[in-house]
Amino acid sequence: MGLATGIIGAAGYAGAELVRILSRHPEFDLRVITSSTDEGVAIADLYPAFKGVCDLEFEAHNTATLADCDVVFMATPHTAAMALVPDLLASDVSVFDLSADFRLKDPAIFEQWYGTPHTQTELLEHAFFGLPEITEAALLEARKLHAQHHPTLVACAGCYPTATSLAAYPAVELTEGIVVVDAISGVSGAGRSATPRTHFCNANNNFEAYGVASHRHTPEIEQILGLQDRLVFTPHLAPANRGLLSTVTMQLSAGAREEHTLETLHALYEATYNEDYPFVTVLPLGQMPRTASVVGTNNAHIGIAFQKTTGTLIAVCAIDNLCKGAAGQAVQCANIVCGFEQRCGLDLVAMPV
Repeated sequence: MGLATGIIGAAGYAGAELVRILSRHPEFDLRVITSSTDEGVAIADLYPAFKGVCDLEFEAHNTATLADCDVVFMATPHTAAMALVPDLLASDVSVFDLSADFRLKDPAIFEQWYGTPHTQTELLEHAFFGLPEITEAALLEARKLHAQHHPTLVACAGCYPTATSLAAYPAVELTEGIVVVDAISGVSGAGRSATPRTHFCNANNNFEAYGVASHRHTPEIEQILGLQDRLVFTPHLAPANRGLLSTVTMQLSAGAREEHTLETLHALYEATYNEDYPFVTVLPLGQMPRTASVVGTNNAHIGIAFQKTTGTLIAVCAIDNLCKGAAGQAVQCANIVCGFEQRCGLDLVAMPV
């Protein structure tokens, strides 16, 4: 038997993706799934893809069975984790949170962007940020605590911040001025509940920018990359179920322009994402990522180009917003913290067609 595992918010798209991954994970024993609206419903009735795979029924968020788990994944709307995490930690349950509740270290910034006070500020300094390719040291520290039977809290990076940060990270210290990010996501990134923007009749055959100069992932990207007051982030919605593509445009400093060519920049990316980071692939020069190449996996594909005349580096990253951008990343973090090989239970091969 593996570690007793629960999912809070398993009825949503990210929660269902967690069920898909954890139901066949060799080290996590999925025992509890919760939903605020589907209590008593079998997940296979809500998502028929799980027939014969998972026979669990949804319980209420406050079910006492969660306290018997070793690990709980939270796939809930923002602020829900603040209400539930303290009791889980007090019950010696390690928590991997997919929401933004514990990502931003400054509660004032959280309040500014999310429009609500942070009610668990004392936990912010104890939360580890989960983007393994960039915050590996923090996750290894969490691993030490977990091995000593201390419950840990990991705030997993969001979908846009993940793709954007992976694209920019190897070269961001070589840049100056503003960094421009144009990112596009499939409709599942907006969650299971339909809105006027995500309703089929409005989303189908339509591309649309939204949250322009005001998207909540802006401060998270700034925090990861150290880009305070330098980031211009514009997200877009695409008529696709899943997949996310982030294009990051960065102007190199004068010194970096003299020092680097496209080939040396590509070598820098390959050195950064070496064999220790199995989910990130730096594509050969001349190739750019496609979301279709990563959908259904925890992979990230990165391609770069360099416009010599303007000294501009363009880095593009493709991920699956529900997997590397949410559920898969949380499982990758949990694998590391719980002492498992980080690829354990995670697909490496996408559907070729």
